[in-house]
Amino acid sequence: MGWFMSIIVGAAAGWIASMIMNKNEKMGALANIFVGIIGGSIGRFVLGLVNVQAGQGAVPSLLVGVFGAVILLWIINKVTGK
Repeated sequence: MGWFMSIIVGAAAGWIASMIMNKNEKMGALANIFVGIIGGSIGRFVLGLVNVQAGQGAVPSLLVGVFGAVILLWIINKVTGK
């Protein structure tokens, strides 16, 4: 997947995760992109720990990104106390 598609998938994953975690009103597009891309890395790492391999392409990347972004937002909520 190219860098442009990674940004698009990351933005979508961050946006979906922010809606799941009720942070949508507080996050902008740039924050959604960062959370989605970092969430994708976290998601792949966590799934790798349990020996689950996500497929290639936009849909598996989106699902893994949402999973990781929810974990990231949960950690941020616990650290900041919000």
